[in-house]
Amino acid sequence: MHTSVDHEKLEVYQASLEFITWTIPVLGALPGSASVRNQLDRASTSVPLNIAEGNGKFTSPDRCRFFDNARGSALESAACLDVMVAKRFVSTAEVQAGKAMLVKIVSMLFGLIRANSDVRVFEEPASYRAEKPQKEEGKSRSRNKNRRVSRR
Repeated sequence: MHTSVDHEKLEVYQASLEFITWTIPVLGALPGSASVRNQLDRASTSVPLNIAEGNGKFTSPDRCRFFDNARGSALESAACLDVMVAKRFVSTAEVQAGKAMLVKIVSMLFGLIRANSDVRVFEEPASYRAEKPQKEEGKSRSRNKNRRVSRR
């Protein structure tokens, strides 16, 4: 009998696990003394853990907070890949697949955050008129501020 927990059904959760699998040979090729090795391992592990914890929360703000933490960890993972290239541990080509996975993960997390947010930003539909508004009689819309008024 196969049982699953709700977060396991999320595409973003599965994608984050695929990214962790992708990191295994990359991490193995790094020198043990490279601080980015431990950082990438922790950041990549944090992504699915935060997704799972967030998905188990009942209130939207709690869910969004954990999904945002997961998004931050995914971005941190991308920065770790950049650091690995900058320190010449790997080439840009070697991290392209991982970066593409992270772009997808961040995008999906952003969608989850928007879908679970109580505060959504949108514009009210504008009211458009086909004709110009008419001036009220006796009142001018513009006023000449340089005009002198004589008082008698």
